[in-house]
Amino acid sequence: MTAGGERWELLRALGALSLDDPAVTPVLTRALGLPEWSRADHTGIFVLDLPPYASIHLGPEGKLGGEGGDRVAGFWRTLDLDPPTDADHLGSLLALYAELGSTSRGCLSAAATARLDHARAVLFWEHLWSWVPGYLAAVAADPAGRAWAELTAQALRAEAEAIPEPPAPPAALRHAPEPLGPEGGLEELLDGFTAPVRVGFVLTYGDLLRAGAEIGVGVRRGERRFALRSMMEQDPDATLRWSAGHARRWARIHEDQPDHGAGTGRWWAQRATATAASLDQMRARR
Repeated sequence: MTAGGERWELLRALGALSLDDPAVTPVLTRALGLPEWSRADHTGIFVLDLPPYASIHLGPEGKLGGEGGDRVAGFWRTLDLDPPTDADHLGSLLALYAELGSTSRGCLSAAATARLDHARAVLFWEHLWSWVPGYLAAVAADPAGRAWAELTAQALRAEAEAIPEPPAPPAALRHAPEPLGPEGGLEELLDGFTAPVRVGFVLTYGDLLRAGAEIGVGVRRGERRFALRSMMEQDPDATLRWSAGHARRWARIHEDQPDHGAGTGRWWAQRATATAASLDQMRARR
């Protein structure tokens, strides 16, 4: 296998590990030198806590499908491909990226190679680098996911250094909804906290459990929105204070990321910083 072939196979394998049942991927984990996941580990990371979908991280609703999902599906269609059910899943996007790369190496004409390389660059900057570095930082906080997240981040950084940077940030960030403002009520706060593009950070149920222990409030079982509502009802000042600190931690995480992609990392850092400032103002108004 050529070095280029190993490059594409690495990306395919990393994506498959996030997408497939761990019962069918032990060969991949061993080949990559990664610890094997149990089904509970895999479900906890990729299904319950941190589903790896572009629409969740880039869509204004912070949910599967919607505007974020439509944007990715549209990219598949520009390649004359029918979008699969999980078109915006990280595993699907990495598989498509690797396929574009390996296919372009076998083209017989320079024009065909250029078209495929351009499509691959668009896929990378618009639909991968636009959200995956922050996502991987969140996965790396989970001991079960750390090795996979670090290897995936390393592979994507290598791609970012090999592809010409775009002239502008991705469309999803250029047309992102307004940041969370200090004048909004509880419902807007809850909506924003579950939509990373609104607030600039990822919030998991595990984060809320740690917050509850830190500030001394109970954390309701179930969806993050309901848990956060309960925390706000018990101690709004402490919950807002912790949330502002969480936003600032994420601003530092984004600032530490290599800022490829026309300032993508700076965009996320600025959004998280703006959220922290809004939360401080909310506390001051109470």
